[in-house]
Amino acid sequence: METNRRDFLKTAGAAIMAGTAGMLTGSRALAGAGLGAGATVVPGEMPKGMTFVTISKSGEYSLGVKTEKGILDVKAASRLFKKNVPVIIDDVIQRGDQGLTALVRTALDSSKAKGLFLDEETIKFGPCVTNPEKILMLGFNYWKHCKETHTPIPTSPVLFTKCNNSLNSHKGVIKLPTNVATKFDYEVELVVVMGKTAHMVSEAEALSYAFGYCTGNDFSARDLQFKTSQFLLGKSCDGFAPIGPYLVTADQIPDPNNLKLECYVNGERRQSSNTNDMIFKVATIISYASQHFTLKPGDIFFTGTPEGVILGMPPEKQVWLKTGDKIITVIEKLGELKFSLV
Repeated sequence: METNRRDFLKTAGAAIMAGTAGMLTGSRALAGAGLGAGATVVPGEMPKGMTFVTISKSGEYSLGVKTEKGILDVKAASRLFKKNVPVIIDDVIQRGDQGLTALVRTALDSSKAKGLFLDEETIKFGPCVTNPEKILMLGFNYWKHCKETHTPIPTSPVLFTKCNNSLNSHKGVIKLPTNVATKFDYEVELVVVMGKTAHMVSEAEALSYAFGYCTGNDFSARDLQFKTSQFLLGKSCDGFAPIGPYLVTADQIPDPNNLKLECYVNGERRQSSNTNDMIFKVATIISYASQHFTLKPGDIFFTGTPEGVILGMPPEKQVWLKTGDKIITVIEKLGELKFSLV
């Protein structure tokens, strides 16, 4: 079982590095990728071929870019090379590249930039998206998950929300609210990050509105979730929405509905499925929501969880999560998200 996870992670990691390296390993590689050694990105255009992280340092968030040399500290690079570029992910999502691609190229090609590349193992991460206006959720969006929970197949997307206080990060910690709940559960989910304002868009054009994708876990307190007919209480406790570590630009994920996803608890695989089991595909979700309200750059969608959650087990086999448990969530091409419970 551990071997399976290692193989999955190896494949996912290779895909992330290949996508990033193909775009950001210097002028020669960039020319081969079609960008061209002397090319520039149009102001306002979204970056492509990049994998972003959020670095947390001294209580502040800043932007990192994953490269073959390590995580480029964009803020430090902008100071060294005296370039005015986005230094937080929200600025990239809201206003586009603004010279970021050129700066990454410069840093990769410069002998002066060695200290700008950070070892991923030493970084303290923040949420890979830090300031969404809306955190939108999908309930019962996988065929097999509906079956395991004895839920009728929905005829339209089941939308609900989390609040921003629930955002959490790779290597983050969730302090369980044991004073009000006991039935804690995991949910591996593909997360979509919007890159453009979307209002009444068609399914055919919907994916073009996505900035990128990341790994997420819709952590839940089931006893609070079903305390009333509204899910909010059981979904929005502090730290209940870990996302990251990477935000992968959408051009690297041409088909978000063909990704393997898994969840492990203390090394034991609990969920293993593929996003092709979604009832409502990603394009449908974006289009459907945009018919009812305007989606903004930086809004995020958790797109539902597959089978294997504790809620779907027979009552006699439901052993809820507890303090000390360690959760690993993995999605193909998007990387591994780890967090622990205290």
